[in-house]
Amino acid sequence: MKKTLLILALALTTSATFAQDAPAPVSTPLEISGSGDLYYKYDLSKNPNIGTSFATDQNSVSLGMIDIALKKKSGKASFVGEVSFGPRGQFQSIPDSDGTYDNVSNSFHIQNLYVAYAATDKLTLTAGYMGTFVGYEVISPLANLNYSTSYLFTNGPFQNAGVKANYAFTSKVGLMVGAFNDQWNLYQADPIKGLNAFGAQLSLTPVEGLSVYVNYLDGSVSGTVIDLTAAYQISKKFKLGLNAADYTGVADDTGYTGFALYPSYAITESFALALRAENFKAKKNSTYNSNDFSTGVVGDESVTAFTLSANLKSGNLTFIPEFRMDSGSEDMFSDSDLELTKSASQVSLAVVYGF
Repeated sequence: MKKTLLILALALTTSATFAQDAPAPVSTPLEISGSGDLYYKYDLSKNPNIGTSFATDQNSVSLGMIDIALKKKSGKASFVGEVSFGPRGQFQSIPDSDGTYDNVSNSFHIQNLYVAYAATDKLTLTAGYMGTFVGYEVISPLANLNYSTSYLFTNGPFQNAGVKANYAFTSKVGLMVGAFNDQWNLYQADPIKGLNAFGAQLSLTPVEGLSVYVNYLDGSVSGTVIDLTAAYQISKKFKLGLNAADYTGVADDTGYTGFALYPSYAITESFALALRAENFKAKKNSTYNSNDFSTGVVGDESVTAFTLSANLKSGNLTFIPEFRMDSGSEDMFSDSDLELTKSASQVSLAVVYGF
């Protein structure tokens, strides 16, 4: 009897040892993050002249969006889902299921929905609907020091749906290549064209504090954009960002070129100043950012814009007072008498809460 019990005990011990030799996949808790924002904006001409994305309402306390992101990792697999509600997170940034940007019927709320798999320590595969890799600014106001957005951001892609592979050659050099849906921002591709857009990103971190991204996105429907983004943390307080892009549309002589500089200085841990200086030029047969009060940037014309923003933080809350002045190479804005003029200015105050 004792011998039988001993054999049974050894068998149980051996089985337990084998089970412990196969570790369970590492799983992280579900991460929930997000933001909410609202703003007041006043164009000094009393007309909403400046047609870049978001903060478009004149002389009004208006909503941006409420944004909620979910992240989960289990073993080598991870998932990201992000939904948003409000003008900034719906028709001002993502199209409805039929591809239109309709502020009446718009009901699409997904900003990101993708899965990733770390095949090796160096190679990660991702598929789904993803925030674009092109450009310096993003949709969420939490990640931008300026509340209003640039012409480059407004006229570039916001999302790309498709598949991509990221490979880290070293800690300083990485490469992404991917196949994406035929049109920017849409989560549905044309069934005939499918994933006919090719994208690539070369990432470099040559020295500590400096990140450089060279981006390329080309499609027979969407056109071709070549984009350079860089950020350099020069000191603990001073950071300099850069975005330069050239876009060529599918039609002849359409597209734009432009660049923007983003110097910022953290005066204290809770107070920072940020400047955006941008030049944007439309190619011959293009028109960008026109509205009821502005003819927009018409072919071979350009606009230079300066935006000065302060960021005052109190816990998770950030106040962003801002002054912006845009000047065109030709008359493209309207004054208080609705006469065309070369310049437009606006002031705004935004409140952003992040969690």
